[in-house]
Amino acid sequence: MSVSEDRTAQPAVQPVAAGSGIADPAPLGLAGFALTTFLLSAANAGWMTHATGDAWLGYALAYGGLAQLLAGMWEFRNRNVFGSTAFSSYGGFWIGLALWFLLAAPHATSAAAANKDLGWILLAFAIFNTYMLILSAQVNMAVFLVFLTLELTEIVLFAGFFAGSDSTVKAGGYIGILTALVAWYTSAAGVSNGLAGSIRLPVGKPLLTAA
Repeated sequence: MSVSEDRTAQPAVQPVAAGSGIADPAPLGLAGFALTTFLLSAANAGWMTHATGDAWLGYALAYGGLAQLLAGMWEFRNRNVFGSTAFSSYGGFWIGLALWFLLAAPHATSAAAANKDLGWILLAFAIFNTYMLILSAQVNMAVFLVFLTLELTEIVLFAGFFAGSDSTVKAGGYIGILTALVAWYTSAAGVSNGLAGSIRLPVGKPLLTAA
């Protein structure tokens, strides 16, 4: 991924508020998001030919959902409005998607109707993600790339589900795998920069800075 070679310690999302007394929750939120995105995207990409394809479901509730939601709550404690909004929203996304799969999908009148549901869900989150993408340009390059790849994933997937196109959904799965890898990198950068060791992973400078 294209990041700055500036290896000074930089946070994965935003600085923890001085005197907050808690560690930066952003690496946890990013890791939960990355793993759950990877599992679902691998299924969408057609990689899980000898598996159920539903490995993502439990993790959508426990890791991408609950753990990411908790990270968002801790970001509220840190007075980080961007991190709290992002992690809480996508934690809710994964919990909501899992509940849809368990409660609504079994009652869909057809596969086409279920696909339309998924299209509307992803369209709604693409709208939310659009302004978060724009605002992430003020954080750092790594976070911006997370939201950029996620935007592409959501757009391709909602187009694929609305059109009932398996090939388009498969393409969205591949982009989702890239999104997960970028999120994992950003999470690793946050962990490395939160330690007192010598390993520092660069996250790049913000694309937009204050005037």
